Amino acid sequence: MILCVLAFAIALQAPDPDALYAHREDIGSAQQAEQIWTDRLAHDAKDFESAWKLARARYWLGGHAPEKTRKAYLESGIAAGRAAIALAPNKPDGHFWVAANMGALAESFGLRQGLKYRGEIKDELETVLREDPAFLQGSADRALGRWYAEVPRLFGGSDKKSEEHLRQSLTYNPNSAASLFFLADTLVDEGKKDEARQVLDKLLKAPDDPEWGPEDRDFKQQGQKLLATLK
Repeated sequence: MILCVLAFAIALQAPDPDALYAHREDIGSAQQAEQIWTDRLAHDAKDFESAWKLARARYWLGGHAPEKTRKAYLESGIAAGRAAIALAPNKPDGHFWVAANMGALAESFGLRQGLKYRGEIKDELETVLREDPAFLQGSADRALGRWYAEVPRLFGGSDKKSEEHLRQSLTYNPNSAASLFFLADTLVDEGKKDEARQVLDKLLKAPDDPEWGPEDRDFKQQGQKLLATLK
């Protein structure tokens, strides 16, 4: 009984990883959250919430932590996502964050990584679409839109399908910074530069999402750079 009380008291004093992750633009704060979820999953291998949140945190760190650590974060993010899938295969969380970490590896670490993961990324995102197409404001359609834009045509890429998926994702949140940026990028590839400028203008004027502010600000910075190339 005394041990249970002590454990409860320690839990109350421990930092809240969700609060830490909300300030993830401070990399130290994101790393603290990642460590807490790592420890929780090590303590309880059936902790689904810690598994998918760990995969999400490692995805963020894989794009923002010091360069030399990024690949390791993404690879371990895949492992955390797979742990979440094993615990709850019919929930979208694990499937999506596995695909996100794989996608970041594919985009950031060369053709070999892209070819290695391209099939799995698509399979996981299509699983999310079947289970919950509205998950994270149409995240599966958004990511599939990016998949079709980035994968060479020889291996299934298609600007037309990219645009279709991205426009579908915007039906869940018309102000999604990620969807707007990816759509503008695809429109540029299709030679629709005037329409791309309009989409980028909407992106830059859109309010930041309260939950996804750090990501929104990242995409707005990328949008400004893309817009500068179109003037």
